[in-house]
Amino acid sequence: MNAGVKEQEYDLLHEIAQDSLVTQATLSSRLGMAVGSVNWYIKRLINRGWVKVSHLDRTRLKYDLTSEGMSVFTQRALQYARDSLLVYKDFRQKAQAIVSGLQAQGIQSVHLDGDDEIMDILRLTCLEAGLLLEPLPGAVMLRYQGREYQVVHSNED
Repeated sequence: MNAGVKEQEYDLLHEIAQDSLVTQATLSSRLGMAVGSVNWYIKRLINRGWVKVSHLDRTRLKYDLTSEGMSVFTQRALQYARDSLLVYKDFRQKAQAIVSGLQAQGIQSVHLDGDDEIMDILRLTCLEAGLLLEPLPGAVMLRYQGREYQVVHSNED
């Protein structure tokens, strides 16, 4: 992947890929950037050979990703997907270890403290293992802090 791609450049490539007739004012609004910054970054993308610009008329421009620009955009998206899968795999392994440990202790039900994507991984793992998910806190509660899942027994709060 091209490590020299700034977040703003990637965001602009993404927006241009979605709508080649997008205006700089619209890009400014969507990306929370000043119009002058949008203009500067677009010129940079053009100079890098990632975007080409065509004049539709006196006042309208059309932006297109070049094959190199599409390659940069795609590589960045693929790297994001790879990174996301690594994070998922890491949390999945941690969830499996926690659930195995609970089963070894004879624990059959837990309460999950949290409701987001990280906890969804733990929820799926618990359901697959046959653990009952309690709607209210009970003897065992599972949560995560930082990058780790935690088991909290009701007498440990």
